[in-house]
Amino acid sequence: MAEGSELQLLASALKREQKKVALVQEVGRALSSMGDLDQLLRMIMQKVTELMEADRSTLYLLSEDGGSLVSTVVQGDQKVEIKLTVGEGIAGWVAQTRETLNIPDAYADQRFQPAYDLRSGYRTRSILTVPMLGAVGGLVGVLQLINKEDGPFEKGDEELASALASQAAIAIENGRLYHSLMTQNQELQDTRRDLERRQRELNALYEVEKDMSHALDLDDLLSRILAQAIAVLGGGAGSIALVEPDGSLRFRTVQGPAAPKLIERTLPHGTGLIGWAIAHKTPVIVDDPASDPRHARDIAVETGVTPAHLMVAPLVDGEEVMGAVEIIDQRKKTREGSQWTEVDLKLLVLIASQAASAIGFARQRNEQSKTDRLASIGRMLAGLLHDLKTPMTIISGYGQLMAACDDPEQREAYVEQIQRQFDLMASMTREILAFARGDTDLVVRKVYMNKYVEELATQLNAATAGRNIDFKLDAKYDGIAYFDEQKLLRVFHNLARNAVEAMPEGGKLTLGVDKTADQLIWSMQDSGPGIPIELRGRLFELFATGRKGGTGLGLAIVKKILDDHHGTIAVETGTTGTNFVLKLPLQRAQDVD
Repeated sequence: MAEGSELQLLASALKREQKKVALVQEVGRALSSMGDLDQLLRMIMQKVTELMEADRSTLYLLSEDGGSLVSTVVQGDQKVEIKLTVGEGIAGWVAQTRETLNIPDAYADQRFQPAYDLRSGYRTRSILTVPMLGAVGGLVGVLQLINKEDGPFEKGDEELASALASQAAIAIENGRLYHSLMTQNQELQDTRRDLERRQRELNALYEVEKDMSHALDLDDLLSRILAQAIAVLGGGAGSIALVEPDGSLRFRTVQGPAAPKLIERTLPHGTGLIGWAIAHKTPVIVDDPASDPRHARDIAVETGVTPAHLMVAPLVDGEEVMGAVEIIDQRKKTREGSQWTEVDLKLLVLIASQAASAIGFARQRNEQSKTDRLASIGRMLAGLLHDLKTPMTIISGYGQLMAACDDPEQREAYVEQIQRQFDLMASMTREILAFARGDTDLVVRKVYMNKYVEELATQLNAATAGRNIDFKLDAKYDGIAYFDEQKLLRVFHNLARNAVEAMPEGGKLTLGVDKTADQLIWSMQDSGPGIPIELRGRLFELFATGRKGGTGLGLAIVKKILDDHHGTIAVETGTTGTNFVLKLPLQRAQDVD
């Protein structure tokens, strides 16, 4: 009988050990294959509790800073998170010393903290606590087993618990590493998507900027911007409406099937989603616009366009809302959610902001151009009135001579001279208008230099009269040349006027004419103080002037007339005076007699 009982005990012990081996194998397989850390920890606690024949168990993980222990899983009637500092309580002592602690009677050990028992009514008897050491000996946490079913924990339990704790520690490290790699991989994926999005935005903005630089006018600019927005964001159709001075909305550019009926159309303020976005300075994405009360259904019906998706961004420059850009898609969405995302809306807002700045700049440039043109006209008129003083002075002089002359032939000569001055005044007026229009027409004729130089001397003598100017003519060529007489006369009037104004106290002015084998050479030299250094590099630019009240037209007109004649002009200047040297072709391919 005793022998049979002993056999039963041996069989029971063998069965228990076989169960332990099976559980150890199961724990080993799970530890090597499970990737989810929380699921792994739950499995560890369940199997270890069963394997060690304990009532319950607690697994503490060491915090990242190494200063505390946190219970991740507690088995029993409820889950309670317990946090201990390293060195506190039994688990804290094991974490600090990294030694296994087997206590048969918990209440007999001063390190035991009975607070949990007092709160819950649970009675802790025996405790087995082992450190969880990782692959390189680092502490991962602490495994604590409570109340073995058949008495205190034994030496074999210590060895088994330590082996399981080591396996669990390595598995936890692997799980953490796996989780870290997955997190890093996700971060890399997010970073890649963010970089792709930013690259897309930059490419879109670059293309918009490039198109804006090639735009010919505001309408061309808006058309290019809209085309780029549609190309980047899709949709296939869209429009840009600008706010008119009266607050209404005017469609300045439209692409898509609605273009013929919408282009240049004006709508009341606030009409449709595009009007709402302008009024509220707010971008918006709307799926199924037909169900949105803000949508202008009557316009959609009239144009025959029923958008399935719609996206609008206002054109805002500073505090001013200039209008809005709208993109529509008539196709139903092919994926969950909107046809466009918040990322797409952000890109449209960036394009709209860039467009608003360009529109503002274009408007400012247009206004500045108008202002500049008015100023140019004013300066040209001022220059013309100034130049008319010389022929008017000559006319006045001849008129006085006529009044005192009784000789009919002499009076006729005076009339002829007066008529020539009127012709000169008309020529000056035409010259200013031609310069303003950019005309390059020349009336090239055969010119007898002796007669032309004589008339030119008369004009310049009148221009310098009463200015204390010693004018001299040095004509070394009196043959034939070919040029536009009136325009070249304008050249010397401008040069002489500049010279006289550069010598307010008087001085010397010399006009010379000579020739080489193929060139007619003119020179006009004064004894003034020279051209200011800051003006020399832009001497022949329009409106470049170095004196108060100057128009800056004279030398610009001179340069243009010389260019039209295929001639050249050069200047030599210094503190002792300035010399302009003009060279014209002596012969022309098409001579006009």
